[in-house]
Amino acid sequence: MGRFESQVLPCTDLAQDLTQIQRWFVQRWQVEVTFREVRDHLGVKTQRQWKDRAIARTTPCLLGLFSAVTLLRKQLTPYARRATATSAWYRKQRPTFADTLAAVRWDIWQERGFGISSRTARMTKLRPAILNAITYALCHAA
Repeated sequence: MGRFESQVLPCTDLAQDLTQIQRWFVQRWQVEVTFREVRDHLGVKTQRQWKDRAIARTTPCLLGLFSAVTLLRKQLTPYARRATATSAWYRKQRPTFADTLAAVRWDIWQERGFGISSRTARMTKLRPAILNAITYALCHAA
């Protein structure tokens, strides 16, 4: 097991004990991870609005989207929650938010079934393997 490097945890309240300062640090770390995910996957740092009021309206919506996708993930099967996009040269240990978003899209789209058919007799359906491959690609591209 590796060693944890020493860190300074500054606090402006000199009356607080070390344990409380450490608790605050751990609580804040969860928030920092969320902000990082929001910046990386929801584009909060690269918003296209020019006005501060537009940014103030958009950011809460993006954080709401992040929360909704995270909550929808809980409804997925354990297999779907662990699904990650991989390639031959890179294997992820855990799914990222982008993987979770794709898994939620997949589940919603499968539930809807793409099952709307026309009444023409010449309709042919895609084989399930091809339909799954297209759906998988669209989940990550959307």
